[in-house]
Amino acid sequence: MSFFRKLKERMFRSSDRIGEGLEALVAEGAEAPKDPPPEIPAPPPDLPAPAPPELPQPSHPDPDPPPPEDPAPADLGRPATAAGTTPSAEPARPGLLGRLFGRAQAEEPRRVLDDAMLESLEELLIQADMGVDTAVRVTANIAEGRFGRKISTRELRGALAEEVARIMAPVARPLPLYPQKPQVVLVVGVNGSGKTTTIGKLASQFKAAGKQVVIAAGDTFRAAAVEQLQIWGNRAGVPVLTAPEGSDPASLAFDALTRARAEGADLLMIDTAGRLQNRADLMEELAKIVRVIRKVDPTAPHNTLLVLDATTGQNAITQVEIFRKIADVSGLVMTKLDGTAKGGVLVALADRFGLPIHAIGVGEQIDDLAPFDPEEFARALVGAEA
Repeated sequence: MSFFRKLKERMFRSSDRIGEGLEALVAEGAEAPKDPPPEIPAPPPDLPAPAPPELPQPSHPDPDPPPPEDPAPADLGRPATAAGTTPSAEPARPGLLGRLFGRAQAEEPRRVLDDAMLESLEELLIQADMGVDTAVRVTANIAEGRFGRKISTRELRGALAEEVARIMAPVARPLPLYPQKPQVVLVVGVNGSGKTTTIGKLASQFKAAGKQVVIAAGDTFRAAAVEQLQIWGNRAGVPVLTAPEGSDPASLAFDALTRARAEGADLLMIDTAGRLQNRADLMEELAKIVRVIRKVDPTAPHNTLLVLDATTGQNAITQVEIFRKIADVSGLVMTKLDGTAKGGVLVALADRFGLPIHAIGVGEQIDDLAPFDPEEFARALVGAEA
């Protein structure tokens, strides 16, 4: 199954909300389709005029009959026609397929794109967590060149998908790989966002691509996070470095980077805690990890990924704002798009922050995390076909 098909099938809550909303929006103000005019049968072909009765000829005909009159100039060059008929140029009638297609097009509900429709469209996009500013901008762009014209659901869905893809295209970038060994990837995010699972999936995918990967289970305050990483590490054949519960994450990160350098690993992925109840403590913890690993490699970390849970909706925007202050976030990963009707928040994030979106997730399997494709995401979000 292609990732787009999986994305569309599993984003049913987002796509259903938007797709059904677009259909209702058009149907609400659509004009009832008019019945096609009755077909008028063609008149029968003209019959030739009956010949005039023969009159008796005079016994002494006129020896000098008058010469026939010259034809009028207007009659010159006209084809001869049967008596009593006039030439006609009846256009050819369309064939069966042409009439059926034309009737289907005529019966498709259409509504004039006016101010009332644009206001309803804005409300629909805001309900899908696209955000007020982004929703206003998207509807304004859709109205350009279409305002005052009748539009169908199919055309509106296509226009919306095109506009979403336009916003998302500049931020759709895969995780960059550098020649630096090891490339240090610091992964941040609140607890429950799918951070640990994302690390395991990325590590497995890089391992399958021939990269040597090391994982540091730096969320030392949650035993479940460590156990989950160990499961993924065993599944992919990737070493997972751990420390006793409650120990210093910075010390573990230092040991992991030292080992990764010694083994010539390509990537070191460091999990971190995600407690936001006390932002000052979290900020200090992340800052300490960065200070310690820079004693080994002054350029580290090379990537700082923020993992976001799509089900949080607009809270994802707040998380981006917080973690950009706490850590130098370089890119985003959005998870759990299969469990929410709030997939539009990803559009709001792209429009507001412009941070690269490296991957999106729609499930628990390793192939349920894939590089972000803006056109596929846009079509899936609005319920369009591939």
